[in-house]
This record gives sequence, C-alpha cells and structure tokens, in this order.
Amino acid sequence: MPGFVDYTPPDEHGVAHALIAHPGKLNALDTAMWQALREVFSVHVPRTAPRVVVVRGAAGTFVAGGDIAEFPDFRFEAHTLARFHEALVAPALQAMLDCDVPLIAHIEGACIGGGLEIAACCDIRLCGQTSRFGVPIAKLGFPMAPAEVAIVARVVGPIVLRELLLEARVLTAHEAFERGLITRVLPDDGLAAEVAQVASRMAQLSPQAMRLNKQVLREFGNGDAGTPASRAPHYAYAPSAEHREGLAAFNEKRPARF
Repeated sequence: MPGFVDYTPPDEHGVAHALIAHPGKLNALDTAMWQALREVFSVHVPRTAPRVVVVRGAAGTFVAGGDIAEFPDFRFEAHTLARFHEALVAPALQAMLDCDVPLIAHIEGACIGGGLEIAACCDIRLCGQTSRFGVPIAKLGFPMAPAEVAIVARVVGPIVLRELLLEARVLTAHEAFERGLITRVLPDDGLAAEVAQVASRMAQLSPQAMRLNKQVLREFGNGDAGTPASRAPHYAYAPSAEHREGLAAFNEKRPARF
C-alpha cells in the first residue's frame, strides 16, 4: 500500500491533524509523501486556518526515515539526487517552517532521518518514553543534505548534530530530552492525552499572538535583534481587536474570547 499524508481540518476547538502513514514501512517517507506534506502546509493549513496542528505518524510510529525501496530510482545520479533533496524534501520542510500556525509533534516509536527533520520543524515536540531519535544514514553510505542540516542544527545545535551524524547515534527519549531536542517525555500510555491537552490549551490563546510569535521567532530567534527599523513592523498589532480583548478580559477577570 502506498504511503500518504492525511490532513484533518480543524475541529470545533481549532485543532487540526496531519497524519503521516505508510503501512508496513513504519511510515517511511516516499517521494509522493514529501509532495503531500508540502501541500498540507502550503495549501490546506492556510486555507482552513486552524489554531494548532498536531503532526503524528500512524500505528504507533512517527517516521522511520525514507523509503529505501525508492532510493535506487534517484540516489545514484547527482542531478536526480539533488532534485530529490532540493525540489521535494527542502520545500516540504520549508513549508512547515513558514507555517504561522503552532505545530505540535506527537512522537511515538521511531523518529529517524526524515522523521527527525519533520519533528525539528515543529514548535512543541512531545514524545513517549520508548521513542528513539537519530539520523544513522552514514551506515547507508550517504550524508545529510545541506538544507536539512541547517534545519536540524537550529534545534539540536552543532555538537549534538555531529554526534547524530558522525557517530550515527540513535538517542533514547530521555537522551533526546537532555540534549534539548524534545520538549517533554511522557509515559507511552499518557502521551495522546497530554498532546490533546496541550493542543486544547494552545487553541484557546490569541491566534494573532501565535502568528506574530512565530514570525518574530523566525526573524529574530537566532539571537540577532536586528535594527529599530526592522523591528518597527512588529508593533503594528497595537490597535488590534485581539490585543484589546486580551487586556480587557484580564482586567475584567474573565476568559478572553479570541
């Protein structure tokens, strides 16, 4: 059965879901799945305007890398290999990074290779205690592509990324947490409930604040505060309805209605 990425539009609370599935292959990503992932975040999410998107894999696994059965079709010629990474993988990951909606990674089981890259594009990463994380592709004779290195390095930093790539280490959930890759580790049987609670809490917050926070994190999250001129557009939210409502609700001691 071919793999697919299924998008469920937001429910009444504003929570949407992106499900990565490849039955019998631990959700390994094939080329069509990378294309579908890009479409979800560049087309469906903007069109349906959720407040939060939960990204997860099917059947108790996040993503166990790429579909190796496809690799001979493109990996042995430089131009086809470059096209795979530059025209398929990088745009899909970039679509996730460009998304102004908060993304929660719901991680069970293997989060390997492309799965780790997808998780790195999410804002909150929650995993079960038996999850594992790595990019052991040196065992397969190839390195990580440049754009993908840049994405994962933003999350794990160069020291940990060298450990993952040059030692081909696969980390336990608690090791991944200690290295700053994971937001929280939960008991396996409590993960789904925690993800649902976190998504529900986030969905009650100001969508405008979430959108602006993600934009500011993209522009200034690397520690460069820019210039007063580059920061000035950030303050345009001052007269907005959500800004007024949030402060009014606080002063009136009631829940905000965003």
